[in-house]
Amino acid sequence: MTDSLTYLKENRDRHLALLHDFLRIKSVSTDSSFKGEMTKAVNFLVDYLQEIGFTEINVQETDKHPLVYAHYHVSDDLPTALIYGHYDVQPADPYELWNSEPFEPEVRNGRIYARGASDDKGQVFMHLVALEALMKTNGTLPINVKVCIEGEEEIGSENLYTILKEKKAQFDADFCIISDSGMVEENQPTVLYGLKGFTGLEFSVVGPNRDLHSGLYGGAVRNPLMAMSHILSTMKDVNEVVLVDGFYDDVEPLTKEERSLMAEAPKEDYMTSLNIQETVSEQGYTATEHTMARPTLEINGLFGGYQGEGTKTIIPEKATAKLTCRLVPGQDPDDIQDKLVKHIEAHTPSGVTVEITREPLSAKAYKVDFNHPLINQAAKSYGKAFNKEAVFVRMGGSIPVVEWIDDIFDIPVVLLGFGTPDDRLHSPNESFPVENFDRGIVTLVDFYQQVPQLK
Repeated sequence: MTDSLTYLKENRDRHLALLHDFLRIKSVSTDSSFKGEMTKAVNFLVDYLQEIGFTEINVQETDKHPLVYAHYHVSDDLPTALIYGHYDVQPADPYELWNSEPFEPEVRNGRIYARGASDDKGQVFMHLVALEALMKTNGTLPINVKVCIEGEEEIGSENLYTILKEKKAQFDADFCIISDSGMVEENQPTVLYGLKGFTGLEFSVVGPNRDLHSGLYGGAVRNPLMAMSHILSTMKDVNEVVLVDGFYDDVEPLTKEERSLMAEAPKEDYMTSLNIQETVSEQGYTATEHTMARPTLEINGLFGGYQGEGTKTIIPEKATAKLTCRLVPGQDPDDIQDKLVKHIEAHTPSGVTVEITREPLSAKAYKVDFNHPLINQAAKSYGKAFNKEAVFVRMGGSIPVVEWIDDIFDIPVVLLGFGTPDDRLHSPNESFPVENFDRGIVTLVDFYQQVPQLK
């Protein structure tokens, strides 16, 4: 470990310079005008993997952006890690809101400012630096490693599931490790052991064949907006309890041990940060428990009728709502969609019809046993590098690739993120703490070295 740490210190400036080179590449996956930049990012990764010492490197083409795969085999007697990350980034627009050029990294107040600094170039690059340090100081790696760095995460990983499914043997491993998440607060090591699933739908309530004069037709024709409000009001009560029949049937209950872990985790002061009067969570659960580990149903958009200035006295032709649910272990996205559709149809008033479009990109929830040896080792390595005991949390967000890996390979996924709440992901002035870059690499070096000793 000492040799690797010394190597990291001696090569720190070079590693930061390489990261800056990586961040300069405008690998925006959603915009076809950046296709050449996507190729540059792939070439950067291939060159660096070769420099580390990987000899089995494969660029796997898709109908959009390539996936970079690499494999380093040490011994059949050692465990194999699958390292996942992505090299694509969100668009930098609006450029005028950046305090520095988004693709010209700049260090200010201990942070690297650039698009992708935290999500996910900075974090995936840390794994490669850790592997370089281990390889250059030991001549080999302590475990077998497979690297999977895709270029489509920011556009829904359109081809990844198919690749993993069709080439299962190629990507198969004993565990997966992902750094595409963060800490609950600055300098607080955080082991993420669970993610929520996701599903939803959009539905429209359709009435007359055109907008109508409310004076001439009010009292004779059902108003789609009013009908929509009736339907939505039947879906959840004022105590945040979802009223859709069967919604909670398969929910995995929270254990006392998990509730204790959640109670110990640092908490955001919502009243201050969001300027609200109180938190409102499901009856019987704290806000932390609800956001981390209980399912939700939310209205994300609601529109119909006149939206301009002043008044337009109409009965609108149509009203539309967008709904999403965050799911927990035990819940199946397709089943929840079925229940939502059944509920909407059963509560649609007479005089109107409904048109329903299901969300195609659903995902199941994911949870790994927080007492698993790999999870415990992640916490130990984290705490050693940051000089602070790690906390264990579940997250209300969803990372579909985690559920896919769980589904296809049935292996534990170690979510070891180093981002912070101040990183401004997907927003202007995205940044990443230089200190987390340094400590994160040390965490990963220690973790990879300790894995062979785990039982």
